[in-house]
Amino acid sequence: MSRISALSSASQTASQAGSNVTLATNLYDRMRADLLAGKLEPGRKLQIEFLCDQYQAGQTPVREALNRLTSDGLVERRDQRGFAVTGISAADLREITKTRVWLEEVALREAFAADQPEWEEALVLAYHRLSKVPRSLSENEYLENPEWERLHRAFHRTLISGCQSRWLLNFCEQLSDQLYRYRQLSVKRIYPNRHEREEHKAMLDAVIERDAPRAIQLMRKHYETTADIILADANLFPAE
Repeated sequence: MSRISALSSASQTASQAGSNVTLATNLYDRMRADLLAGKLEPGRKLQIEFLCDQYQAGQTPVREALNRLTSDGLVERRDQRGFAVTGISAADLREITKTRVWLEEVALREAFAADQPEWEEALVLAYHRLSKVPRSLSENEYLENPEWERLHRAFHRTLISGCQSRWLLNFCEQLSDQLYRYRQLSVKRIYPNRHEREEHKAMLDAVIERDAPRAIQLMRKHYETTADIILADANLFPAE
């Protein structure tokens, strides 16, 4: 084989490997989005054949995606029985909420201690963008607005971003994913009971006023109120 042929073959192999990685990542992203949105319901057994058909993918990338989702805590590996969507429970929701409050309180205290002007500016901008977007795409019933969800997550991440700790922010992001799954399972019923805009504005005002205790108290109440509303949903926790 000539040097040119060898280089061409190596290039094709590398290109194919890169394509496989991209396909696997795309599959993981699609499955993860469906799990977080509740389209794959908690406790459901995830049969490989079903997933291959559902996502038009081969068994190898499907298994790779399931292994990654298991690490994320969104899928459970059951001994000798394959995979299943991680279940939900009132106790789990309370634990996730409590842990998120703990971690974000640390992050928020660190943000106040750092007292960077760009942190406040970024939060003002994040709130402004979020306040301009409707929570629901329909005025008569809840219809998810993906742009609101994206900006909502950006606001909460910006609120604690001043802590300047990549690890802490990543841990908080993982807990945010878990709570998002619970919210999506119950959101159509809890939607009329929330006034998120006022709650977000109050947190922003506390940051601008450099009132750390109040900002932390408002953040804690914001998350605990969400959990309380979801816990009251008898359709999710009929036996609780």
